[in-house]
Amino acid sequence: CNNYEVIDLGVMVPAAKILETAKKEKVDIIGLSGLITPSLDEMAHVAKEMQRQDFKIPLLIGGATTSRVHTAVKIAPHYAGPVVWVKDASRGVGVASNLLSTDLKADFLEKVKAEYDEVRTRHQGKKSGVRLLPLAEARANKTKIDWASSPPTAPRKTGVSVFNNYPLAELAPYIDWTPFFITWEMKGRYPDILTDEKTGQEATKLFNDAQAMLRRIIDGRWFTAKGVIGLFHANSVNEDDIEVYTDETRAQTLTVLHSLRQQDEKPPGRPNRALADFVAPKQSGLKDYIGGFAVSIHGADELAKKYAKEHDDYSAIMAKALADRLAEAFAERLHERVRKEFWAHAPAEQLDNDALIREEYQGIRPAPGYPACPDHTEKELLFNLIEASKHTGVKLTESFAMWPAAAVSGFYFAHPQARYFAVGSLGKDQMEDYARRKNIDLATMERWLSPNLGYEPQE
Repeated sequence: CNNYEVIDLGVMVPAAKILETAKKEKVDIIGLSGLITPSLDEMAHVAKEMQRQDFKIPLLIGGATTSRVHTAVKIAPHYAGPVVWVKDASRGVGVASNLLSTDLKADFLEKVKAEYDEVRTRHQGKKSGVRLLPLAEARANKTKIDWASSPPTAPRKTGVSVFNNYPLAELAPYIDWTPFFITWEMKGRYPDILTDEKTGQEATKLFNDAQAMLRRIIDGRWFTAKGVIGLFHANSVNEDDIEVYTDETRAQTLTVLHSLRQQDEKPPGRPNRALADFVAPKQSGLKDYIGGFAVSIHGADELAKKYAKEHDDYSAIMAKALADRLAEAFAERLHERVRKEFWAHAPAEQLDNDALIREEYQGIRPAPGYPACPDHTEKELLFNLIEASKHTGVKLTESFAMWPAAAVSGFYFAHPQARYFAVGSLGKDQMEDYARRKNIDLATMERWLSPNLGYEPQE
């Protein structure tokens, strides 16, 4: 790749194997890529092991969940050798060239060190400047909902509904193409990017190639779409938890979902939100509901391997990119059907795809591991609730990543006041409370939520 020999060890590779291979192959650089939050802790662990084993070679950090701040604050301090964050794949060659050049290396690393020192100083100042409310105060400022004037809507059908071999042609119109171009490191909004002065010509060719492959995928049934939704009786309890019941008597609890609450101080009139706010409290006597879903696109890995064997990397990447887009489109289409048919809390909704992308619909579908629900471990509760692996073939890894990668899962909330939000920084009081509610020790919970900690945990 670009005249560099790259040894690809795959995904979810233990630190010991990475470093053992690095020694055996006498590599010049180690590169780590992280897609979900737990990967960040593993990267810090690799850095510590490189220090312990007296490595000197550069460590490159990249991937969707990584950042310059996290690399400077959480990874670089553990390793005396060079640690460099690479913003995207297109920068990798330039960074590697600088690190392996006898003329450029010293100046490049000096610049990186100065930059990271500044990032750490700024980060420390920002952390000390954020005021977190005590959990009790944050809860007192929860989302105010007048449940009497907007009572919950009962679904037309509760329980699980399974969708096998969902028609791909029905999903194609729901594709959001903007993230597709981002996959190819082309920044710009679709369809404007097609007429952009700088990138328009290249973007148009890419888009036409994607359309051609998408038609072949649909006509040849190269991919299989599998999905499951579940709608359940539920009420919020203990301020921040959601009890899910086996049936309408609500006498037996199926599972308890746990939400986290914003703790940063808000301006007057703005609430400290938690997802539990959007489900009617048990003490209200109102019968509310919650939903869950998981969707997946199968066949992309096999197709990509076929193209790779033919040395057609472009088509291999294209196949995976289209699978990702179809998975998101599947999530969009099922959510629309939930709103209009299954839960039917917005049966008269008439929105075009642009409006769906702008999330102008009633209700939300937050996913574990994302800003409103940053705890990946809640994914296990969701998967058990709707039997996602059985119905969709999606498995959860030890770090709660979904496999195959072209998969989406999350919860459904129907209330008109339900909003997407970012939980943000968490105080130790909430972390202790959350760990107790989930019956998990604090240190483990801190590892899962490390990007959200508003304090320094004990080593």
